[in-house]
Amino acid sequence: MIASLLRARATLVWFLLVAATTFSWEMGHGAGFSDHRYASIAIIVMAFIKVRYVLLDFMEIRNAPTLMRLAGETWLVVICSVLVFLYWQGANQVTG
Repeated sequence: MIASLLRARATLVWFLLVAATTFSWEMGHGAGFSDHRYASIAIIVMAFIKVRYVLLDFMEIRNAPTLMRLAGETWLVVICSVLVFLYWQGANQVTG
């Protein structure tokens, strides 16, 4: 039973999500970038990568009809891009 659980795709994705969360936490505490703006953008992008895996594997959009998967993937790209753009604009106004 444990062997089949460890071979399941959901288990692998869960471990990757835990690793991505750890990576994001480290980025938020100063590891990786000297400029906090780049670290913040990396954290936002990592969050949306995690959302993509949750959509595809835990909400089972991976095997859904093409239009549904395309809608989910497009939504992710658009929202992530808008958030990164808005964050960058706000961060540049504060730092001048």
